[in-house]
Amino acid sequence: MQPGYPNPAQQPPINNNMTMSIVAIFFFWPLAIPAIINASKVNPLLQQGDYAGAQAAANESKKWSKWAIIIGAVWLVIVLLCCLAGGLAGIMGSDTSSSSSY
Repeated sequence: MQPGYPNPAQQPPINNNMTMSIVAIFFFWPLAIPAIINASKVNPLLQQGDYAGAQAAANESKKWSKWAIIIGAVWLVIVLLCCLAGGLAGIMGSDTSSSSSY
């Protein structure tokens, strides 16, 4: 440390949200890709000392991950409801009479 220079303020660690971004791939990959790209920018920006840029990249990563998980979960619920409705319609609409047309 050189004399005359104050100690740099120690910044708290920034979560890069990489785990959430990778999980988001399994829900809705088109939005998970920007999440992973932004998450991968956080650590290099921290090493360069750009804490504001690292925090902005982490926030973007979190935003894209949340949207991917929300959209994927909603899509999964819609698909399950459609499959359930189709299965029930097939059961209810099936002909259970014992007449045969041989």
